[in-house]
Amino acid sequence: MLLESLIDAVRRIHRTAIKELDQHNAKLVLEMGEKLKTEMASSAMKIIQRLTISDKYKNEEAVSRREYPVTYRVRPIEAQVTELRKFFPELGACNEKIARKPLPDGAEAWFAIPRWKAIAPTYNEAVEKMVAALASKRRFDNRIVEKMGPAYLRQTERNKLAEKVIAEQQPGADILVVAAQAGLLHRGCSARRARVVMAGNEFGLGAFALGAMLLTHPERLSHVDTLMLDCSGDEYSLRGDGVFDRVPLYDYDICGIEFSVFYEDRARNLWGTPSGFVFQTHKDEEVYVEPPPQEKGKFPVHTVHG
Repeated sequence: MLLESLIDAVRRIHRTAIKELDQHNAKLVLEMGEKLKTEMASSAMKIIQRLTISDKYKNEEAVSRREYPVTYRVRPIEAQVTELRKFFPELGACNEKIARKPLPDGAEAWFAIPRWKAIAPTYNEAVEKMVAALASKRRFDNRIVEKMGPAYLRQTERNKLAEKVIAEQQPGADILVVAAQAGLLHRGCSARRARVVMAGNEFGLGAFALGAMLLTHPERLSHVDTLMLDCSGDEYSLRGDGVFDRVPLYDYDICGIEFSVFYEDRARNLWGTPSGFVFQTHKDEEVYVEPPPQEKGKFPVHTVHG
């Protein structure tokens, strides 16, 4: 379909050129054949790249100057894994070596995020356990307690697909290594505006993944003037009636972390949208999955087909 659209555009250019050019000027253009092709290809790519940024919900952007707390620093992946296992000792392997790879464009750092299936049989139960873990460590106010079941909270399809791809790239791992940014990239955007402007390999993070990031990086949400977090990888139905028009939020006030919901179409300068990035693996790349400390022996080497 893209090829057909581009061919149609070239035909329109051709028809216009025939009308505008006389024989002499047409000949001059043809003599610059390679230069013509190169410049047209370059111009076309600039136009295509510009058009990849959607105009949808463009009015749902607010000017935001909020930053991360000055104390916030991303910890080494090994330290993140150790911290997660304090709360979830059942977690198994993690391929920590992935954190040595170059980061995809847009990502800020590598984060350790458990597969929710290693925590609970359903996503909703896993979110409840993650929220409980946060509450055991921080002052925490859950505004949607008892309203976190599947009728209220669900993952977006894009989030589920990205999660599946990343899990397949890291076979045997209970703790996934995910390239992500913690909200600054899409600050001031509504959740649904952030979703439509994300890159092709980018996806919004949900309440479970962000809960894990806050467990390993409590400084990220530790000040009232910091950039708060919306969970655009999830959708929320306020009444549990099938209308999923809101998103979960993690914010901070003097009483600690608050877990609540907000409209997906509202832009506020207080919020940022964290996101993850799927990275490309090379064909037949060997990946060794490091066993957890309590395991004896070694896991086999897996081959990832990219």
